[in-house]
Amino acid sequence: MITTRTFAESWPIHLVLLVVAALLWWWHPAAGVVGVLLVAFNINFFRDPERRIPSDARAIVSPADGKVAEVRPAREGKFIDGEAVMVGIFLNVFDVHVNRAPIGGEIRLSEHVPGKFLNALRPESALENEHQILGLQDGEFRVTVRLIAGVIARRICLWSRAGDRVEKGQRIGMIRYGSRAEVYLPAGCEVAVKVGDHVKGGASILGYRK
Repeated sequence: MITTRTFAESWPIHLVLLVVAALLWWWHPAAGVVGVLLVAFNINFFRDPERRIPSDARAIVSPADGKVAEVRPAREGKFIDGEAVMVGIFLNVFDVHVNRAPIGGEIRLSEHVPGKFLNALRPESALENEHQILGLQDGEFRVTVRLIAGVIARRICLWSRAGDRVEKGQRIGMIRYGSRAEVYLPAGCEVAVKVGDHVKGGASILGYRK
């Protein structure tokens, strides 16, 4: 399913690919098939399926679809300002790229950081690549999210801004074409995933509040 927001982000690309597919088909039908496959791939990339959000008030959900690439202790000084557990999620081009809020609350921080476009599988990409930092707060509880561009993903589209109140699992934006998302949970949270797990944005539980 493509929603209004993902269509708004994708229609110029769909249009260009349709023109390319038509030209390739005019040149040679076999080449046209390749063009049609590119159009189909692009439509699939911008899909935005509905998700069943966990009702457990303590649950912290994944902000993205993908494979858990890293789980480690970390110090998060941007928003949590203390010890944390970082869960790194790698999104390949076949994953859903719509991002969702890991907790309900207020977006207290939204900061765009320009940078490089390293392979998103590399841990240093979190600091060196272009990324968006979001700080969400519910009462005294804080979670930090980094949406990170990669070699192919070069645009982070935000649909929520600082000051907005969001529900857990609510759509907040998307990253185009392959990327990485990192979630920083305050130290003491119970972590519910491990490296190698595949998670779904808004549906998979990364951990639980104390």
